[in-house]
Amino acid sequence: MRIAVIGIVIEKDRSAAGKVNEILSEYGDYIMGRMGIPSPENAVFVISVIVKATNETISALTGKLGRIPSVNVKSAVTNKEII
Repeated sequence: MRIAVIGIVIEKDRSAAGKVNEILSEYGDYIMGRMGIPSPENAVFVISVIVKATNETISALTGKLGRIPSVNVKSAVTNKEII
């Protein structure tokens, strides 16, 4: 298992937010923390998620999120294995 920070940016409108939240709920057991910052005047909504999971799980989560239209995803994963 590793700790990762996943940055999610939803652009244009909030229509993708429902699907993003649905996917995050699927991976809820791995999520350690989450913060969302809306900026509707700029049509941007930012979510940061901290997860503790295997590389495979992190990749699956970011892959699902990245396939949603109007959603950009980036992750930073620790190199150190943790328990």
